[in-house]
Amino acid sequence: MTRTSTPLVLLDLDGTLTDSAPGILAGIRHAYGVLGLPVPDDAALRSFVGPPITDSFAAHGVPAARVDEAVVAYRAVFAAGGMYDNRVYDGIPQTLVALRDAGCALAVATSKPEVFAKPICDRFGLSELVDGIFGAPLEEGLSTKADVIATALATLGRATPADPADGPVVMVGDRLHDVHGAAAHGIDCLGVSWGYADDGELLAAGAVAVVDDVRDLTAAVLTRLPVTPTPAR
Repeated sequence: MTRTSTPLVLLDLDGTLTDSAPGILAGIRHAYGVLGLPVPDDAALRSFVGPPITDSFAAHGVPAARVDEAVVAYRAVFAAGGMYDNRVYDGIPQTLVALRDAGCALAVATSKPEVFAKPICDRFGLSELVDGIFGAPLEEGLSTKADVIATALATLGRATPADPADGPVVMVGDRLHDVHGAAAHGIDCLGVSWGYADDGELLAAGAVAVVDDVRDLTAAVLTRLPVTPTPAR
């Protein structure tokens, strides 16, 4: 694909664009029940939203030999409709429109399997507001956030790691995995506090700033991306 100098904004999905915890946590609780294991407390459950699910199961009491079983049980509920127990944060659609109008290209880059991310974005009207949706493969454990970002960059005609000559890139996300995945490609990450990070998690991971209100996100992104507004449509 021909390279472009258009500023690019990579956007996490869960906890950044959508509040997906209700559907995810219902599936997690179901999985522990199927395995006959104690369900983690609410704080631990919240930490499941964002990272690859295999990592979270392994970190919260599921024996390594049973992680695949837990994933199957979780997905039975999630794919049956739990993934739509979800909502777009207020103001996100308007933010995406504003960033596009300011001359940015937008792409979703999520650790969620792409086969789920795309229909979720379709259902909630996000697909038409971005230029691409990139997620992990269905086989858990085969992809990191850095891998997802690499695929997004390559598909969108950018060098990997990101080359400033191709145009500026910024990541927007709510967890340390977003920060670390972006840093692997030399990309700054703006954190958002309305997601699922613990207090101080994003800045400790190296986020360049943390945005506390969706209404401030457009300005925060544009301060880091030199852009030329596109003509009014």
